[in-house]
Amino acid sequence: MTIPRSAAEVLEGHVVFELECIDRMYVNLYQPKLAYASGVVGFFRGHRGMPFASSALMDPITKAFVAGVHRFVKDNGLDLVELKKGVRKDDVALRYLADHDGSEGVLFVGRAQEKAWVYRTERRTNPVTGKAYPWLVRATAMVNAFYFYCFDKDFGPFFIKFCSYFPYTAKLCLNGHHWAQQQAKAAGIGFEALDNGFLSAEGPVKLQKICDRLGPAHIERLVRKWLGKLPHPFTAEDRRAGYRYEASVLQAEFSLTQVLDRPLSGRVFFEDVVRGNLDAGRAERVSLVFGRRLSRRTPGRFRTRVITEGVAPSLHAEYKSSHIKQYFKLGRAVRTECTINDSYDFGVGRKLVNLPELRKIGFRANRRLLEVEQASSDPMSGEAAYDKVCRPVHDGDQRVPGMRFDAPTTQGLLQCLVALRLLPDGFRAADLRRLLDPSRGGPGATTQGRMSYYLRQLRHHGLIERVPHTHRYLVTDAGLSAALFLTRAYNRFMLDGLAEVTVGGCDTAPLRRAVRALDAELSRHAVRSGLAA
Repeated sequence: MTIPRSAAEVLEGHVVFELECIDRMYVNLYQPKLAYASGVVGFFRGHRGMPFASSALMDPITKAFVAGVHRFVKDNGLDLVELKKGVRKDDVALRYLADHDGSEGVLFVGRAQEKAWVYRTERRTNPVTGKAYPWLVRATAMVNAFYFYCFDKDFGPFFIKFCSYFPYTAKLCLNGHHWAQQQAKAAGIGFEALDNGFLSAEGPVKLQKICDRLGPAHIERLVRKWLGKLPHPFTAEDRRAGYRYEASVLQAEFSLTQVLDRPLSGRVFFEDVVRGNLDAGRAERVSLVFGRRLSRRTPGRFRTRVITEGVAPSLHAEYKSSHIKQYFKLGRAVRTECTINDSYDFGVGRKLVNLPELRKIGFRANRRLLEVEQASSDPMSGEAAYDKVCRPVHDGDQRVPGMRFDAPTTQGLLQCLVALRLLPDGFRAADLRRLLDPSRGGPGATTQGRMSYYLRQLRHHGLIERVPHTHRYLVTDAGLSAALFLTRAYNRFMLDGLAEVTVGGCDTAPLRRAVRALDAELSRHAVRSGLAA
């Protein structure tokens, strides 16, 4: 078995099992009619027939709901666990799951003090009459939250968290890998688990099809099923009047797991990735991975973080409130996870029906990151490839000048190609000009005629190709490899190397010492050969 030398070789020849699956999801359960103060007024005055709306009317509902939770715990013989600060809730759940027989039901109920959005009554005065009146305002408060940790025959372990104060918002936390495991068992597909994921499976294609099926309808059924089983803060009459929970995506993780043939392959992958992709979090690289155009007004910090826990590094790249994390899972698999914390980052709504669109964005971002890493660690080389870019080429009777490797314009164009490669629909001349102008003196430095010349040159050298019947272009695979290799060779090898060996370089630099030693040895060889003056 050969030992891989780069991330590209690891991904091409040492992945023995691969799976894309929705990982952890947080689903927000909210009452649309109670999301604003006037809706709360309508609930108490219009629906319940109260003469006024006040937080005093919320207290009896809260007491009835809390009493219902305690009654549910007692009637079902459950433990009410205090989830104090510093206690990992997942660890508590794992202790209960360790002895669980796989039957459907509630494992335990947890209680924790947490900050939540609530409604309070504020005393205001009418400026005309001088009379005081109550006014509902939205505020935050520390209240009890009840965690119902459950096991479902379709979804496996999950939990629903209820805020114990009006309007009793809730959150559902599930894991797509657990759902896939339950479905695989039902379909008779044997598999080996990797924590909450998969290490191997008897039918990888069938398992991937199962993972692809998980969608809004399955999650909606889970919500309705367990809202009917657990204590509910709203009465049946309230629900008939339209006060029903709706679901929206609060956070979703989209994971790609690539199981490797041995741990050494994983170490090679991350050593190469960390060494060659420390700029993955820069704005232009983030725009590649997430497929979004960035400007100076785009919020967020564009950076790469390499975090080491023990001896296992993880790579993080961020875009607005979303990010990609890549790490070596349990020493067996490369896990690439795109976590979307706000669907509006990508112009997508938060309702559960938008999950398929978010899924495409998340999985596409994972693949883009791997593509950039693979291309950056396996650049094009060889005389023929160099000649194709840097030497003149002929298209029939047309002679297209070569792109001189060390020319600033060539370097600028190649750097632009890296930034334009993974835009989902290709790029226009205006996109190339916007990236190229800063290196040529500022906005407007590149004329329309010069842009046409550059596009023709790039196309004839095989670095880009035109999308048929459009004015858009795509960077070719050879174009990306050439751009990565030639820009890095120029910036990291030639410039850095010349800086060390020139007169102004540091005298203690290893390369400078080596050049001096070589020069001295050549002088001695000349003397021995009788060539010296």
